[in-house]
Amino acid sequence: MNIELNGILTALVLISAANSAPVIARKLFGVRFASPVDGGLQLKDRQPLFGSSKTWRGLIAAVACTAAVAPLMGLSALLGAGFGALSIGADLLASFTKRRLGYTPSRRARLLDVFPEALLPTLVFQSALGLGTWEILITALLFFVLEASASPLLYRWHLRNRPY
Repeated sequence: MNIELNGILTALVLISAANSAPVIARKLFGVRFASPVDGGLQLKDRQPLFGSSKTWRGLIAAVACTAAVAPLMGLSALLGAGFGALSIGADLLASFTKRRLGYTPSRRARLLDVFPEALLPTLVFQSALGLGTWEILITALLFFVLEASASPLLYRWHLRNRPY
């Protein structure tokens, strides 16, 4: 088995850009531009579609940031934007699933909070990133470890509202 480390590193940088951009945008803009993606819609289960923490500001920040970072990694900005959109789309799908399972907004569901946003874009762009099945799984596992390790630091540095 020949592991493609460059593709894994590139994917990790893109996933990190997509997932850190909404946090940074929240710190930069506060409550400005924080319109929820779901518009406050509640479904029959009386839970929000996604939750108020999933904002247009965060979605746009994720797509723009990933588009800006991609050329630094030798990829097109369009690929970066698509990667960011898929990562955030997977995050929205995870939020939707958590609401249906009865999780309150911002409550942690460790696997559901991390793996979809790493797996979906790497699966879709695996060819462009030179990733095989093992590299995709390794990338998702590494992102899980990095996210779990970085969250307490980001909280301590007042970039995150919760230590997880």
